Amino acid sequence: MTNPGWGSAAEGGGPQSQPRCVRHPDRPTLLSCSRCGRPACPECLRPAAVGQHCVDCVAEAERSTPQARTVAGAPVRSDRPTPIVTYVLIALNVLVFGITAAQSASVMNNEQGSALFLDWALWPPVIAAHGDYVRLLGSGFLHFGLVHLAVNMFALWVIGRDTELVLGRARYLSVYLVSIFGGSAAVMLMETQAVTAGASGAVFGLLGAQAIILLRLRRSPTPVLTIVGLNMIISITIPGISLWGHLGGLVAGAAATAALLYAPQFLGAGTDRERIVRTGWFALVAVLVVTLVVIVLAVLRLRAQLGV
Repeated sequence: MTNPGWGSAAEGGGPQSQPRCVRHPDRPTLLSCSRCGRPACPECLRPAAVGQHCVDCVAEAERSTPQARTVAGAPVRSDRPTPIVTYVLIALNVLVFGITAAQSASVMNNEQGSALFLDWALWPPVIAAHGDYVRLLGSGFLHFGLVHLAVNMFALWVIGRDTELVLGRARYLSVYLVSIFGGSAAVMLMETQAVTAGASGAVFGLLGAQAIILLRLRRSPTPVLTIVGLNMIISITIPGISLWGHLGGLVAGAAATAALLYAPQFLGAGTDRERIVRTGWFALVAVLVVTLVVIVLAVLRLRAQLGV
């Protein structure tokens, strides 16, 4: 039997004369990168369209290749990323509900006898008279009973995941919080004697966000608008549902998303990515400021009515 091309160690053809992997000098190898030509061991090579590339060339190619992004500027990943913010928001809502249920010793009437519910529920006269502004945000994490929680968390799970993947985590969280403030602002203006709570204002804000995203992608928002219309009918026909809280969240969420997706092109941000991102954030902050101004005006009106 012959030994083609190898020879013997004594003739200079043994392992000692073979090239060494550039990353592992103790490993002789007859393989090399088809891009840079440097010797590399099997551990340091990756399959390529033509031949195989070393890990250094693969990393360099990834750095030089522009990152694919969504319409909102969020990075697109080949694998399906976990919607972490959505899951964290669900967990926070469940945690707050658990605290109120424990304080009241009831999962169906957790608003009765819960100090946290009493401190966070959105009641406009108390905010105007005592400045309990934590209610504007905290009420968005309270729920009246287990069914209320389950409905809102299921909606958040369905709607929030895709919205988060398109907007990216930071933008998505910002739109969610602005939507809560938008719902609170509408209640402060239009439902001054109601005690309201729930994440539905934020969920409606995400529906508004999805409608704007579909418009930006040049797709029909009809399915989302149909869901919004049905929920508006439910809000009107079933007693105890805050119609204005839903509408306020819807408008605020849509406005915040429009600020992120449309403001850069309307304000002439051009193609500079940093400028586009900066302009979008400035526009979103402007939406938040308008929302807070509405809340301030509502508080001043209530104070005048209460004689505070």
